Amino acid sequence: FPVWRGIGASSTVGWSQGWGRCLRWEPNSRDQGTRIPVFDYPVWLIFCRRGRARLREVCQRGRGAIRLSTDLLSLKLPQLFDIHQVPKVFREESIISGYRHPRSSAMDCVLSSFQMNNETINIWTHFLPTWYFVWRFLALCSTMNFLNDSYTWPLLVYMLLICIYPFTSSCAHTFSSMSAESRHICYFFDYGALSLYSLGCAISYGYYVMPDCWVNSWLHQHFVLIAIGNSLFCTSMSCYSRFVELQFPKRSKALRTGAFVVPFIFDTTPLFYRALSCFWGGGSPSDALSSHCCHLLFAFLTCFLFTAHLPERLAPGRFDYIGMSKSALFHVSAVVGTHFQMEGVIADMTSRRAWLQLHGLMPSFLGTIGALTVSLALNLAVIGIFSAPLLWKTRPSSSQQHACKEQ
Repeated sequence: FPVWRGIGASSTVGWSQGWGRCLRWEPNSRDQGTRIPVFDYPVWLIFCRRGRARLREVCQRGRGAIRLSTDLLSLKLPQLFDIHQVPKVFREESIISGYRHPRSSAMDCVLSSFQMNNETINIWTHFLPTWYFVWRFLALCSTMNFLNDSYTWPLLVYMLLICIYPFTSSCAHTFSSMSAESRHICYFFDYGALSLYSLGCAISYGYYVMPDCWVNSWLHQHFVLIAIGNSLFCTSMSCYSRFVELQFPKRSKALRTGAFVVPFIFDTTPLFYRALSCFWGGGSPSDALSSHCCHLLFAFLTCFLFTAHLPERLAPGRFDYIGMSKSALFHVSAVVGTHFQMEGVIADMTSRRAWLQLHGLMPSFLGTIGALTVSLALNLAVIGIFSAPLLWKTRPSSSQQHACKEQ
């Protein structure tokens, strides 16, 4: 409240001593034994003139804050539905219950992330690893000069993308129940983030992981350019697979799987060559190669879980919330594989720096950050092309709007 204004700008009296000077006791003229408080500062007048209104305003704000917390406590979590209660586009294979409302609001989608349903684990198994990768990225920023050292630019692109793709996937799973159209668009962005992640892998592999005998070869010189084309192929094919998912589910699954397998095989070709050369040559694997092999193991496990739908296919309805292949196994396997991949890329970057700077191609702005910028723009254009029919479908026609106005 505007009661205390201090003793003055030039005074050094603190709060405890200040009240004694502001409140002075003087004897009453009628009865010398009675003393009355007298304020010798104009702050008392301010309190008398404006104090009640200020006090009333603060009390109203306090009541509003208490009412807000009470309203938050009284919020009801969204209702869940079974598989026969939601449209076919929202149904997942061998998942019987735990579906959210197909016309959920944005607030319902956010609240559903704190409610146990068949998307809760999907959301958190990508949202929490996002902050782990962000933490690792910030730790690298404190030890590396990403701005001036061009050798670190491929790692910069890679770290940015491994922070983006799990967060995008978490958002896609969170808001995919707002409508059928929004579900498709959310997963369009999810596929686009994954295709850009494959580009980040290609950029880091092309500059850090490339075998010694492949350095400066034709494949090495065009590795990033081919990876940009692969990212566009991945986004286009995976987005198209959603349009044929209801009529031809097996074909849609094959198209979507192939859309991600092709960039993966291309990106990891140098890594496969190094691993086979090490094993066939009888050499001992380095720390970087060991991390890469662990990444390959989890990558194959991720692909298997994505296509097999185990264990929920063996017991439909038993793994609706926890334990399904798409969340507890598929997402965790992908994140753990990314962790080992990150460790291998960092190890190769540090251990091979002297040799690569002497014999290899130095990273350029166009081949790293420029390639990411161009690929991002092209992938967004592809997503926009596939999203336009869905957005136009949700928009009412002019005749319908005219009929609504007449009614």
